[in-house]
Amino acid sequence: MTLLEIGFLGLVFCMVFGLALFAFRVLGASPIQERLNAVGISVEVPGDGTPSWLTKVVAAAGPVAKLSLPDAEAENSAVRVRFMTAGFRQASAPIIFFATKTVLALGLPLVVFFAMSVKSGSSSTTVMLFYVLSAATFGNYLPNLVLNKMIKQRQREIFENFPDALDLMTICVEAGLGMDAAIARVATEICLKSRVLGDEMNLVTLELRAGSSKEKALRGLATRTGVEDVDALVTMLIQAERFGTSIAASLRIQSELLRTKRRQRAEEMAAKIALKLLFPLIFFIFPSLLVVLMGPAFIQIYRVLLPTFAGNQ
Repeated sequence: MTLLEIGFLGLVFCMVFGLALFAFRVLGASPIQERLNAVGISVEVPGDGTPSWLTKVVAAAGPVAKLSLPDAEAENSAVRVRFMTAGFRQASAPIIFFATKTVLALGLPLVVFFAMSVKSGSSSTTVMLFYVLSAATFGNYLPNLVLNKMIKQRQREIFENFPDALDLMTICVEAGLGMDAAIARVATEICLKSRVLGDEMNLVTLELRAGSSKEKALRGLATRTGVEDVDALVTMLIQAERFGTSIAASLRIQSELLRTKRRQRAEEMAAKIALKLLFPLIFFIFPSLLVVLMGPAFIQIYRVLLPTFAGNQ
């Protein structure tokens, strides 16, 4: 057994032992709590509703996250907006995110290095360096790709359900409800169709009840969602509130514009289907059809013509 194989086995042992110890520290109960439970004493620990295992994970990931967590206040603000747009409002979300980036950026290159060293000891240094750097780059950008995917899915859901929420708000305003009551009512009703949009509007209602100004609460809705249509609606509502114009008419016009935009987006996606199907047809479906349709004919030609050519020779 070579030195590289021994180092690889040691790395595997350390990783397994570290994961087991981490799971025991996170999921296992504390010795004090076990002794209290043994004697029949229950202690209620005040908290903010965060699970205990999540608190332990955040505490364990804190030192690792410091290696890649930005320090500037502006960067922290931009990172916080990204996580709010993705639906993560906990203060521990950036810590877990950057800790994951650090672990992947450092762990994947080590795994690739030892795997290539054990598998093929004759690999050149340039090839090994290329794979190690590729693994480090992939591990560093993989959490960003996952986060961007979650942001796009959440924004798409809000965009598709926002016209229905505007219709409900228009009906509530025309029925005589104020803007605050209309938002609260729509937040309750739209949850049956879109939980994400309902939670965002319910958060606006809570901010208004807590004493925040209407403009600030609506601006917060546009910032958290990150959807341009929501930003346009917020600007329209603020201007309508400021200049005293009809809110119901403005909501109806905005709802029609959003429905038109949603229909145009669906038509655009439908128009792209032909181009997207072109390459699968050429590389996968057409060869299969040729084999099925022309295969028996080629076999028959081979059986008939080959003996004829052989006899002529």
